[in-house]
Amino acid sequence: MPSLRALACPASLKGVLSAREAAAALARGLGDCEELPLADGGEGTSDVVPGVIEAAAVIPFDSGRLDPFTSSRPFGELLASLHADRLLVGLGGTANMDAGEGMLEAVVALPPTTVLCDVATTLYDAPRLFGPQKGATREQVAQLEARFRANERLAPYAHLPGSGAAGGLGAALASLGAELVPGAATVLDLVGFDPSGYDLVVTGEGRVDGTTREGKVPFEVARRCAAAGVRCVVFGGAVDEPVPGAETVALSGDPAHAARDLEQLGARLLDAAG
Repeated sequence: MPSLRALACPASLKGVLSAREAAAALARGLGDCEELPLADGGEGTSDVVPGVIEAAAVIPFDSGRLDPFTSSRPFGELLASLHADRLLVGLGGTANMDAGEGMLEAVVALPPTTVLCDVATTLYDAPRLFGPQKGATREQVAQLEARFRANERLAPYAHLPGSGAAGGLGAALASLGAELVPGAATVLDLVGFDPSGYDLVVTGEGRVDGTTREGKVPFEVARRCAAAGVRCVVFGGAVDEPVPGAETVALSGDPAHAARDLEQLGARLLDAAG
């Protein structure tokens, strides 16, 4: 019987495993399979696509220290310190929810810039969708929504897909002339992702929920696999909502066992295929 032609192409499990570590764990279980670590503009994107300036590197999301009013100024200071003809910026996995106000305090102008947005969320939807993840109470979400809508500078960019990425940094960068592009789709193109020729594609991230379908890696991989008629399995350390068009599997949820969980998942998929 021919061997299973499998591709392990996960994103990172934030603060637990890098995309490369997750792919390697899956491969140990799947046996002879190809590994293609992926990212969507957030944490770990520079590991997959060298040369990306990650907002998450300077204003990282930390579930142990939630503050929805974290400033994006450190990211602005980083951008202001760079001297480059062009920039490739990754947005996602940040702690801020300030519509980029802090960043704009430090940055007056940018060179031609392409922005990889980890979600397609627009500016005014960002507080509702991501505010609670960053520690915002119901009252604070309403306060953030009002603040976002009152920002006249960002109003012309509020409808752009990705304008709500990284707490509204997408819209702020667009106001400086940056081009917003879908992070996961662009990264997949840059690394040459092609599901055809495989029997099985395995992807996933730390948490699979309603925001996953906003353009994150598992959703984009599953979409392309469905179009190619290739079986796709999506894992999540935790799963709140399954990914449409894919088999969605929840891991144990214990960060200490994440690598073991992925290795065992790979082994189960290999056994089932045999």
